Amino acid sequence: MAISVHCDIVSAEEELFSGLVEMVVAHGHLGDLGILPGHTPLLSSLKPGPVRVIKQGGEEEVFYVSGGFIEVQPNMVKVLADTGTRAKDLDEVAAQEAVKFARNALNEKGAQFDYSSAAARLAEAVAQLRTIEQLRKKYGHH
Repeated sequence: MAISVHCDIVSAEEELFSGLVEMVVAHGHLGDLGILPGHTPLLSSLKPGPVRVIKQGGEEEVFYVSGGFIEVQPNMVKVLADTGTRAKDLDEVAAQEAVKFARNALNEKGAQFDYSSAAARLAEAVAQLRTIEQLRKKYGHH
């Protein structure tokens, strides 16, 4: 049996995952982070995107987080997400519509336009689609 570490993934709404894992991969502020048991302590912000969990025994589960933080301690990994969901529960059509809406908003700037809000919505929708695409590549379907 591989060495494992306890991992919790929580959002403001719910606990998404709690259990022993062999590895966690998350999209940190400076790039992807691969966390194995014994990783040096770390605190990093997370960008919107997938969080992959390789559970004890090798089974993989993918979550989508809209941002947040990851804390790594010798015996624990904690992902504190702004919002999160299991990747398999993401709605691809809704994400595609959100991308279209945000792009249109960016192109049709008006007097009351909030550029940073529209750009953030676009980045989050694109990150959801990237997460769905990763699932499709891995499993051949959604």
